[in-house]
Amino acid sequence: QVQLVESGGGLVQAEESLRLSCLASGGTFSDYAMGWFRQAPGKEREFVAAINFDSRSKHYADSVKGRFTISRDNAKNTVYLQMNILKPEDTAVYYCAADQPGWGLNDNFEEYDYWGQGTQVTVSS
Repeated sequence: QVQLVESGGGLVQAEESLRLSCLASGGTFSDYAMGWFRQAPGKEREFVAAINFDSRSKHYADSVKGRFTISRDNAKNTVYLQMNILKPEDTAVYYCAADQPGWGLNDNFEEYDYWGQGTQVTVSS
């Protein structure tokens, strides 16, 4: 059983940056591909970014491409989401998730096995 805990959310102004972290425990972190998803009030959960087990492959939603960067440190059991040039429409609860096999890059939230509790990101205009 894998436990995931996100941190780093907060309130920022448009054009500013935030870095989210997600610490994993209870499993072998490098066995999993990792993803970030977000959900705004009244909207469905949407894919943001994914990274495979060895960081060689990454996948981004079109809405964040060029602004967000996903990375991971397997020695620290942590996945990150660096978010730059934030926009009000990025406001949402952000979730990290773990998926097997580790080489996958799923953008479908139903494919992920484990989820964190989420961290709120609010971007003011």
